[in-house]
Amino acid sequence: MDGLIKLAQLILGLSILVSLHEFGHYITAKWFKMRVDKFYLFFDFLFPVPTVWNFALFKKKIGDTEYGLGWFPLGGYVSIAGMIDETQDASKLSAVPEPWEFRGKPAWQRLIVMLGGIIVNVLLGIAIFWGINYKLGNNYISKDELNKNGIYAGTLAQEVGFRTGDKVLKVNGKDLKEFKDIPDAILDNDLYYTVERNGKQIDVFIPAKFLNKLSDEKDQFVQPLQRFSIAQIQKPTKPSIIAQFFTKIKSFFGIKTPEPEFPAYKAGLKEGDKIVSLNGKPVVFFQLFKDNLEKYSGKEATLEIERNGKVFTKVIKLTKDGKLGFIPNLIIKISHEEYTIGEAFFVGVEEAFDVIVKNVKGFKKIFSGDVRADKALSGPFEIADLYGSQWNWLNFWSLTGLLSMALAFMNFLPIPALDGGHALFLLYEIITGRPPSEKVLERAQQVGTVILLALMVFVLGNGAFKTFFPIAK
Repeated sequence: MDGLIKLAQLILGLSILVSLHEFGHYITAKWFKMRVDKFYLFFDFLFPVPTVWNFALFKKKIGDTEYGLGWFPLGGYVSIAGMIDETQDASKLSAVPEPWEFRGKPAWQRLIVMLGGIIVNVLLGIAIFWGINYKLGNNYISKDELNKNGIYAGTLAQEVGFRTGDKVLKVNGKDLKEFKDIPDAILDNDLYYTVERNGKQIDVFIPAKFLNKLSDEKDQFVQPLQRFSIAQIQKPTKPSIIAQFFTKIKSFFGIKTPEPEFPAYKAGLKEGDKIVSLNGKPVVFFQLFKDNLEKYSGKEATLEIERNGKVFTKVIKLTKDGKLGFIPNLIIKISHEEYTIGEAFFVGVEEAFDVIVKNVKGFKKIFSGDVRADKALSGPFEIADLYGSQWNWLNFWSLTGLLSMALAFMNFLPIPALDGGHALFLLYEIITGRPPSEKVLERAQQVGTVILLALMVFVLGNGAFKTFFPIAK
């Protein structure tokens, strides 16, 4: 069920993005009185060969345009008469451009049509970030709140010089304003943090190739140290019919399915309980408690529990991976700032374009060799995981807004099969006064398609490998 929820959110998010992107091309083409032959969500052929397995799940012709839902769930397209793209080649175009064809219009109009999808994705991204900021305002962990207890340094954070309890004062020489400034700066070049430790200020420098390691770390880079209580106890549930079926299949082949363990539930712990000590050692912060639990994996541990002002002791056997089986209620003061509708707009614009800035920085890291492509590029497997196994509309729209800006950036790249590649040729025509030959455009489209397919195979293969073989690095 969790996988289905992830898949449903991924399909809905991408369908919204692709439909509106193609609508950007469609509406600008209609604006300049170009004939639009098709408007499809998903492809009605085996991409990228437009003549193979041509059929649609649904289609309806209104006027000159056929609207439909294709069978190949990878993107979508608008077919504009007289335009060389992934749906048609130069051999299908007549020698003399018709007045309603894409190629029969002035170059500046064609440029606007090619940029229409990118423009709509940018507007969508801004609208989403605008709406989220207006509704929710700004919720943040202030510098003062963070530095009351300091940070928790993960494994890699400790490798570069952070220590648990450090108080972060500056990022690249600029005063820290809130906690998210720490992870937001991770793509900066020559990055360093200024921390206070034992009354002294120390600079912690981040190595150039650090991001390769960071992408493999399961825990966050640094976190605020947080007190906690028990929010929810993990309880046994009846497995679904599908899960029971696969369990029987495994059993038939002699494969044992490990029984789930619920130590906290079996020990009678309840929501709201506070863990006071572990084997006689005081417990204050969740991250440190979690680290200490792992030392007793598969063993018994003595816990002191506070409930309704009374303290009692429980001896509990932990799971093999050192867990109790509960969801914590992490306690830290969250500051809040309301935005007017105008303020929310400008914050939304800033956040939307910050996505593009980070994409540019990320590509620079890849081309400079500081980050491996297999670590930096995410495919549908990773994106589905980001949507999560619980349907949360805030998370859904936040991620969809981010993807909308990322899609705009990717389509702006000067690769022939992308909108940016088409725009590049049109700029050449506007500057020189003469267009490239249709054969050149067709060959460029073919080369660009090969590049995109190679990238797609790499990203999908890399994502599948990391999904099904997560321990492989």
